[in-house]
Order: sequence, then C-alpha cells, then structure tokens
Amino acid sequence: MSSYVVDGAKLKCPFGDKESKLRVTKTRRVYINNSRQGNIMDFKPKENILSFGDCSSLANPVVAAATAANHGRLQKMPCVPATVSPWINGKTDVLVGNFPAILDTSKLMCMWCGVISVAKDGQ
Repeated sequence: MSSYVVDGAKLKCPFGDKESKLRVTKTRRVYINNSRQGNIMDFKPKENILSFGDCSSLANPVVAAATAANHGRLQKMPCVPATVSPWINGKTDVLVGNFPAILDTSKLMCMWCGVISVAKDGQ
C-alpha cells in the first residue's frame, strides 16, 4: 500500500551520490503528523528539490564537459537538480492545495535523465 509523502521525505536519484530531502512549499496548510503534505507541484529545483551531492549523468552538460576534460574518465560534478515538470503518479483523488498528493510511488524526472524516487516518505 502506498503512503503519502511529507516535508523532509528522503529522495534518491540514480545519478546522485547521496540522498536528498523534499522541501514542501512553506505555505502549505495540510499536515500529516505535524509535517506539511506534499503535492505534485513541489518540484522546483533548489526550493523543493535539493542537491543529490555529485552528479554522474553524462546527459548533464557540466558532467560531460568535465569528463571530456578528464580524458574520458568520468568526472562527477555538483548536482543541480533540473526538474521542470510536476511529479507523476500522484494520488489524483486526494487533492492537497488543489493538486494531487505525492505518494511514495510517485516519480520526478530530471532533465539529465535521472528518475527521482522517494526513498522514505518522511512520516
């Protein structure tokens, strides 16, 4: 059974070398166990989605350039999430601030080919 995702949930990206945390929009007024509940619009880089440490995706032009400069040996670079669209597979019949709730099975796409998933729902 899926669970709802709240502020502080742990997120993972296959190209990041560490987990990140979800920061739910501060004006949200829907809570689960005293934590703000997330919705699919909580996808903004640096505001809602924090860094995953260092990125190893060659689709990321900064990583590709650093790798080329390193004679083809992978050179990880600091992750700057490039999420430009809402979470997918939200709970469409449960609206949080007029948008579907994020579930622990929801996914978020990064422009650099990372599929961001929920490692721990934060509850």
